[in-house]
Amino acid sequence: MITVLIVDDQPLQRLGFRMLLESNPDTEVVGEAGNGTEAVRRTTDLHPDVVLMDVRMPGMDGIEATRRIVESGGRSRILMLTTFDLDEYAHAALRAGASGFLLKDAHPEELLAGIRAVAAGDAVIAPALTRRLLDTFAHQLGGAAAVTDPRLATLTDREREILVAIGNGWTNGEIAERLVLSESTVKTHVGRVLAKVGARDRIQAVIFAYDLGLTRPR
Repeated sequence: MITVLIVDDQPLQRLGFRMLLESNPDTEVVGEAGNGTEAVRRTTDLHPDVVLMDVRMPGMDGIEATRRIVESGGRSRILMLTTFDLDEYAHAALRAGASGFLLKDAHPEELLAGIRAVAAGDAVIAPALTRRLLDTFAHQLGGAAAVTDPRLATLTDREREILVAIGNGWTNGEIAERLVLSESTVKTHVGRVLAKVGARDRIQAVIFAYDLGLTRPR
């Protein structure tokens, strides 16, 4: 059972999410919050597997709430709901530690699949969409000054190659095909790369690769 905290300042939106999640056999709504401050407090109290977080809310917004939840070191993962192409805060939310994004008009099955993916420790944005998002906000990334990051030195040559591939938006299958490896081997390498660079998920690894200048916008 995946426990979920719903955070949205619109009561009808929260009700809609609750009805969907309560009708699903493997998700349980453990609480709701109407703003970022309440979201941080309720996450601390309830320890949900997934926080379904709205971006724009009065008072503390979803970005700051995400940052505080992630910095607390708890196990809860954040799935942001946003207008992907238009939301100017998307990159900042990734920086804050969100594990992925879904559009608010996503189909019910997409939302449920996203919650399951985040709960399992994966990112819910497909690699190609991750690339598209970061390309949009690439002007905000440092790159040149980050090449001395000591975490890069902890990677083997193969792991660095994997990191570059992740930054390029390749799926595990594409990495396996291009580097002539089995998918299970790629999955092992990806796990090691995430651990060594301190990335919570694949999205954070892509940001890291951009910051290092290992991959750049097309």
